[in-house]
Amino acid sequence: MPTLTALAGAATAAYGVGLVAAPRLLITPIALEDSPDTRTLVRVLGARDVALGLAMVAAPAGRARRLATAARVAGDWSDAALFGVGLAGRRTRGPVAAAAMLWGALCLAAGVLDERAGR
Repeated sequence: MPTLTALAGAATAAYGVGLVAAPRLLITPIALEDSPDTRTLVRVLGARDVALGLAMVAAPAGRARRLATAARVAGDWSDAALFGVGLAGRRTRGPVAAAAMLWGALCLAAGVLDERAGR
């Protein structure tokens, strides 16, 4: 059975693939202008999520998995902070920042639970 960290990583990578293929998955909920530049930026975020998610899937237990998970959490929580600042005044600010915080917390919890279970 896959570890919780690998499952969280696979979900992250799948979402990243979705963003690369269809940037509107993020553009629409954030209510940003749908332009070529915005789609490019969203695709960059998607590519980052694919890389970090696959790292979480592939990393062996121990330091490598902790580092992959920490990188993912740092990415999500920095997204939350930057969305919180950058979307000030928009009705989408709270939900979008909260979603990024929750993804980071989910990945962190998966890593901690796997560590505690010796997986």
